[in-house]
Amino acid sequence: MSKKHEPKVGKQVYKDTLQQLQVELVKLQNHIIRHGDKILIILEGRDAGGKDGTIKRIIQHLSPREIRVVALGKPSDRDLSTWYFQRYTHYLPAAQEMVLFNRSWYNRAGVERVMGFCNDDEYHEFIETVAHYEQLLVRSGITLLKYYLDISKAEQKERLKQREKDPLKQWKISPIDKEAQKHWQQYSEARNIMFARTHHLSAPWTIVRSDDKQAARINIIKDLLFRLDYKGKDEALVLPDANIVFNYEESYLHNGMIAP
Repeated sequence: MSKKHEPKVGKQVYKDTLQQLQVELVKLQNHIIRHGDKILIILEGRDAGGKDGTIKRIIQHLSPREIRVVALGKPSDRDLSTWYFQRYTHYLPAAQEMVLFNRSWYNRAGVERVMGFCNDDEYHEFIETVAHYEQLLVRSGITLLKYYLDISKAEQKERLKQREKDPLKQWKISPIDKEAQKHWQQYSEARNIMFARTHHLSAPWTIVRSDDKQAARINIIKDLLFRLDYKGKDEALVLPDANIVFNYEESYLHNGMIAP
């Protein structure tokens, strides 16, 4: 990944900015509750991309009654016998709710495809129908935001190594993690196809350059606040850095903006 657009965030600046943004998130939640909005935020990305830490900062000071985090585990035998989107549909937001998916139905386009957890027919059925599914969600009144946290191969390697050393992060270690570096190129190819086939007007992909965890967290929060309407928004504060968070374009796969 190109290094020319990766500004570092100082510790105190990060802390102060995060606190200000969390105040804005409280304003946003109050608006969602008052107006009965339904917000769905999908966070995808490579293993160790920073999804957990980002979600933690988003929900930290919000009312747990109106915000939910969905992080589904391995599907059961019953899940495998149902329509693929069925287990996810159950967790969609109702009025007044914001739901964050820590990984989502896009498992099928990533880890399931690369690791052989689905067959070709299942994969192609997903790729052909997911845009229609998302269009139905948006037409039903759900606001859908899709973020992909992108990191370099070297940064992933370092983060996975740190997980093994940190006794407080043992729950994050999985057999899939151990295959992440080995299958780096296959994941890149699967990701590129996913972007090409599932980036659409109703639910475009937003890419987040995440080698700098703190900059990524700050700018994801800024971006979602920038995109969503609420009273009393601090417009200057929530303007994201376009070199860190940006809408997907195919050219970014070739110019270093997205990790190869």
